[in-house]
Amino acid sequence: MDTLWAPWRIKYITSNEHPGKCVFCAAPEENNDQGNLILYRGKNTFIIMNRYPYTTGHLMIVPYVHTANMDSLASEIRAEMMEMVNDAINKLKIVYKPDGINVGINLGSAAGAGIAEHMHIHIVPRWNGDTNFMSTVGEARVLPESLESTYSRLVELWK
Repeated sequence: MDTLWAPWRIKYITSNEHPGKCVFCAAPEENNDQGNLILYRGKNTFIIMNRYPYTTGHLMIVPYVHTANMDSLASEIRAEMMEMVNDAINKLKIVYKPDGINVGINLGSAAGAGIAEHMHIHIVPRWNGDTNFMSTVGEARVLPESLESTYSRLVELWK
């Protein structure tokens, strides 16, 4: 049997930094954007990196309002979210030059939402061949860059 080491995950496994609190509500309340991987704060929404990304550069656009449904957001918030999606896509194209990009919203746990109680939009850069035997057979993802490096590369574009 092969062993795949992932020592950075122990912090996630053993931490309970905000018991009972939504991670998307807690992160922007703290004064630690780098530690929380927040790249940009808008009036109604923010851009945060996915701590457990599908690919390098996996971002999420999140409203400050805690809601599971898009229809409970004001049209101004939904519009800002879509403008941030567009901006994030353009910046990812500059930095990572992906072959394609997935944009998705999973509303409800049955739709695949990991944090169903606070809706958000995923932006996932994709490259030809990025799904290989590691994810298909080994059920593991191989990311070529650390979250800290990705954050440093991307945050500069929002300054």
